[in-house]
Amino acid sequence: MSDRLQVVEGDITRQQVDAIVNAANTTLLGGGGVDGAIHRAAGPELLEECRKLNGCPTGQAKITRGYHLPAKSVIHTVGPVWRDGRHGEDELLASCYRSCFALVAKHGIRTVAFPSISTGAYGFPMERAARIAVTEAKDFLGRDRSVEKVILVCFGKSAYETHLAAVKEICG
Repeated sequence: MSDRLQVVEGDITRQQVDAIVNAANTTLLGGGGVDGAIHRAAGPELLEECRKLNGCPTGQAKITRGYHLPAKSVIHTVGPVWRDGRHGEDELLASCYRSCFALVAKHGIRTVAFPSISTGAYGFPMERAARIAVTEAKDFLGRDRSVEKVILVCFGKSAYETHLAAVKEICG
């Protein structure tokens, strides 16, 4: 498992993978954080394609081309805004990962990189989000042997260490 699930500290827009995941908002028309960085790196063609998708509900995902990114595809998912943990936030975040993995399987994607969904402006607690990300990745990799690598790309040392701890806890 550990050779197929990796945690790195870095810039998701520079990952040499088949697809990167965008932590988008429901409009899919760009925003701040990861979303803004991906739109800037991909170029204006990404925004044009996203306009045709008519948005995306929280917990779901849609796929586009990667344009000027090293990745061929971008999977856009909308994470939940953290309220207090009693409004289905965990299930919605898990649904983001499951929806992305469904697109990975459907489109024959072999390598995919995820940011830490919902932990920036949406305020989801990092440790809780990391455990959900690792659990969903482990479950998917256990079912789908065709995927070579899932990379959890962390922005900053603290996020990196939190995700590594979650991998050790959940994957042994």
